[in-house]
Amino acid sequence: MAKKFSELLEKMSFVVFLVVVFGLTFVSCGDGSTAPGDDGIFTPEPEIIIDETVTKLTPFADIRGGMYSDFPTGRAYRESQYNVDDIITFAFNEWTILLGNRDLQASVMETGKNPGLGVKALHKQGITGAGVRVAIIDQNMALTHPEYKSKLVAYLDVGTNQPANRGSMHGVAVASLLVGDECGTAPGAKLYYAAAPSWTADSQYYADALRWIISENRKLPNSDKIRLVSVSAAPSGQGSPFTKNTGQWDQAVAEAQAAGILVIDCRENDKTGFISPAYYDPSNPDDITLLKAGFPSSGEFAANKRQIYVPTSRRTVGEEYSAGNTSWTYWGAGGLSWAIPYAAGVLAMGWQVNPRLGNDEIVELLFSTAYVNRGFQFINPPAFIEAVNATR
Repeated sequence: MAKKFSELLEKMSFVVFLVVVFGLTFVSCGDGSTAPGDDGIFTPEPEIIIDETVTKLTPFADIRGGMYSDFPTGRAYRESQYNVDDIITFAFNEWTILLGNRDLQASVMETGKNPGLGVKALHKQGITGAGVRVAIIDQNMALTHPEYKSKLVAYLDVGTNQPANRGSMHGVAVASLLVGDECGTAPGAKLYYAAAPSWTADSQYYADALRWIISENRKLPNSDKIRLVSVSAAPSGQGSPFTKNTGQWDQAVAEAQAAGILVIDCRENDKTGFISPAYYDPSNPDDITLLKAGFPSSGEFAANKRQIYVPTSRRTVGEEYSAGNTSWTYWGAGGLSWAIPYAAGVLAMGWQVNPRLGNDEIVELLFSTAYVNRGFQFINPPAFIEAVNATR
């Protein structure tokens, strides 16, 4: 799809219409016909709009285009409207056009697909989480993105009330970060997915979703159980945005743990909420010594010895707001939500190497192999896999 869009831009005459509507300058973009993307799916050619309402983009600006549309609209910016050094901080997708720096923009997008920290080298060794069953509870998801389409074992919507062909930004992103072929940490894992409405502030939906995963797990032989559930939300706990039935989430988590399933969520909790955010140096995402704790948009914060710090920012994730319209989004500053599936995928790789490890044992190895810098414990996938291998 990126290739199609680049070819489309090369054909653009950039003839600006004389009429400016709502402060936006419209630019000619072909004849409006559809063309197949790299994945063979037909998608509409976008209309390109130069956003004349912006004088200068600020760092960490969200300039994604084409959201929630079967007919995407490209958002274009002239070189005078942004600083080149800020591109690494923006949130943009394949419908964003930074005129004059398309090659750099494409390079940032591509680099962001790398999970970093030596994960791709482990994949080349065949350590991909192959055969390990994992689960996600998150917002509704369109099911055709090539990042995860072949990994889905089962999908259930427990109450989002969204159309079956409609995806969300959040759901597609976390699935690709966990099992995605290009950006995931465990591309070999098998995925169970439960869609729940986070916007209701009602934890009952999340509890119902987790109980469905537990019931699916009962159907599986002991040698092939669901090992973990990745939840990029905090359905209970201090500071949780959920206000209804939070006790139901706690009870469902206890039921999952009793069934041998590890649950990881965004609470600060020794058993489930032990993941904190970190971010790469853009020049070398594989160099763990350059990793920093916190968010690039707000800086570092105090170290917590009960937390593992995991990359969240400068990542590229899958995007599919309507079924079949698949693309990518780059996040210069991502939230904690992106760290949970990353860590879940690293654990899945560990269980591929030694499936006999219990939940407490494998989490302890995650901590004991962490790279420690100024009190921060950063996830260290190669050292973790080496330690897991030594337990066989």
